[in-house]
Amino acid sequence: MIPLKVLTLVASGSLQPSILVLEPVEDSPQGKARIIPIWIGASEAASLSLALESIRMPRPMTHDLFLDALTNLDARIDHVLIHQAKGMTFFSKLVLRQGGRLIELDARPSDALALALRQDAPFYIEEEVLEKASFPYLFKGLRDNEEVLKEFRSFLNELSPEDFKE
Repeated sequence: MIPLKVLTLVASGSLQPSILVLEPVEDSPQGKARIIPIWIGASEAASLSLALESIRMPRPMTHDLFLDALTNLDARIDHVLIHQAKGMTFFSKLVLRQGGRLIELDARPSDALALALRQDAPFYIEEEVLEKASFPYLFKGLRDNEEVLKEFRSFLNELSPEDFKE
């Protein structure tokens, strides 16, 4: 299992898919990275955006309700594992910890990550899925440069779902 982090979320309008871009947390040569783009809908992007920005709404959203239920059942998100990719579709497991036992639930990556982000739980990808579903990306110079981010967003905007067809 390779640890992941969210690199960026590119939110689009309701008629266009949004893109959640994940990146392995790994020691890579300076200026090189692999990215895992996951196409998601507008509502999924909105929920992830709230989690990424740590925004709490006045009334509980669906993910908040689920986490409240887990807490009342003495359970927590242990981790998320993206374990399979078929074309553009990713499959993940939401792993809960209740006492000394682990409970695996089948979940869409967008939902599992929205929950994990809200509880600061780690998320991972199987190595073979990373190899199959990631794209190499070369950064020019330092990665925290605004120009690099602008080029990266341009790269993402040029990606299309057809790039993932087998």
